[in-house]
Amino acid sequence: MELLKYTFKTDTLFKMIFSKYQELLRKLVAVLLGISLDSIEQFEVRNPDIQPETLGDKFCRLDIAMTVNGQRIVLEIQVENEKNYPDRSLYYWARDFSVALGEGKDYIELPRTILINILNFNLFECDEFHSEFQTLEVTRHTPLSDKMSLQYFELLKIPKEIEKENELLLWLSLFAANTEEDFKRLEALEVPDMEQAIGAYRSVSATDEFKEIERLRSKARHDEAAALNHATEKERKKWEGIVNKKDAMISMKDAMISEKDAALSKKDDVISEKDILISQLQAELASLQSNVK
Repeated sequence: MELLKYTFKTDTLFKMIFSKYQELLRKLVAVLLGISLDSIEQFEVRNPDIQPETLGDKFCRLDIAMTVNGQRIVLEIQVENEKNYPDRSLYYWARDFSVALGEGKDYIELPRTILINILNFNLFECDEFHSEFQTLEVTRHTPLSDKMSLQYFELLKIPKEIEKENELLLWLSLFAANTEEDFKRLEALEVPDMEQAIGAYRSVSATDEFKEIERLRSKARHDEAAALNHATEKERKKWEGIVNKKDAMISMKDAMISEKDAALSKKDDVISEKDILISQLQAELASLQSNVK
């Protein structure tokens, strides 16, 4: 089984393929949103370019931002579960929604904003691979507004067997593909969109432009991991020093307490001897008084 060096989940490749082949992107968005391709009258990619100088930025995102029939749509791939994804995706949605309000415009003019997340991990405890979240009243489920939509497609939950008529599962299987055999199974179905998408993958992944972009992206990830490891090691040594210093202080205090305990014990012995002596003197005095009588 021959593993693919890059897949549709490789963020640089994902961005380059669908920015270059925008008709494929239109078809993908229509399928993910469950609308007909003919219903898309306006389609614009708002961030088609990859800026090499930003690839090393900590918060660099290689998503695809679009305007579709007046709606703002952001499509993003996420491979690793960083444990904060619900909050992160809500933040990204809020940021894209809020910047759409031009100066002097009324809030009612804010467009419907949809964040579509294709995930290579299980995020929710359910069997369904597709989840959509909106703003609803918690008991009546009355929508507050139709302008919010966060959609998640979990690749690990899609079925293994795919029928060629199921466009959604075909596209998700394309993103889930990890081997040449996975591609061949999709090509064997003879679905034009899948053949075109795989052809675009082979074309873009072979270019020097992609290889250089991916090299820079990989270097940025490596540098970030190395910096994190270095920071972690420094932090570990710092805390080891603090703990050792604290342990030494505790040992000193224990020694001081032991000395005080010894001094108190000695003092108690002196007091005990004094009490015995007083008792003896009192006994002798009582005997003398008895003899005098």
